[in-house]
Amino acid sequence: MTAPDAPAIRVLIVDDDPLLRAGLAMMLGGAPDLEVVGEAGDGTAVAELVAGRRPDVVLMDIRMPSMDGLSATEELRSRAAAPEVVVLTTFDADEHVLRALAAGAAGFVLKDTPPAEIVEAVRRVAHGQPVLSPSVIRRLITRATGGDGRGRRRERARERLRALNEREHEVAVAVGEGRSNAEISAALHLSVPTVKTHVSRILAKLDLNNRVQIALLVHDAGLVGDRDDEG
Repeated sequence: MTAPDAPAIRVLIVDDDPLLRAGLAMMLGGAPDLEVVGEAGDGTAVAELVAGRRPDVVLMDIRMPSMDGLSATEELRSRAAAPEVVVLTTFDADEHVLRALAAGAAGFVLKDTPPAEIVEAVRRVAHGQPVLSPSVIRRLITRATGGDGRGRRRERARERLRALNEREHEVAVAVGEGRSNAEISAALHLSVPTVKTHVSRILAKLDLNNRVQIALLVHDAGLVGDRDDEG
């Protein structure tokens, strides 16, 4: 939870359904630590609204008429100082999940998620913690442990991770295991600020956007989850 005197987390809602936007605005606005600063019905309006309203988190639908949420996320996250993005959708097809995460989304939450969990997802993403629905996590594990192109993905991922030093590699694997900075700190006997520094260096060295992309790379490298054919 946000401290009582901390600034409210600023949220922009992007969805082409006005009734859903109204419901989300009411739900999020009812949380004392969240503030809805704007709404949009299409991805084409996102860049201008983000520039003017300065949200911390964008709740982004996928299917919209002129520019879909995946394209809007790619455009938004390519910019400096971009807000975090939580993709909120009824669809969990593999190509949507992976494209959203590869674009830099920090969360992927299905619309049938209970309201309290959507509110908590916004809070967590605002504080640098990726959020994925259980079905999404299962898909990522499946991607990392089987399917066409597995060997090629694994070798490419391992080659990229060789750019890291030993400690950075340990931190990257811990991120891939879903550990928070505090948990990594305890496991590796590092201070939390030192963990944050390592994460920042990993992102810079690997030209990645956020922790979710570190986790994707670590999963592709076969360093977490099923390691039966490791060696």
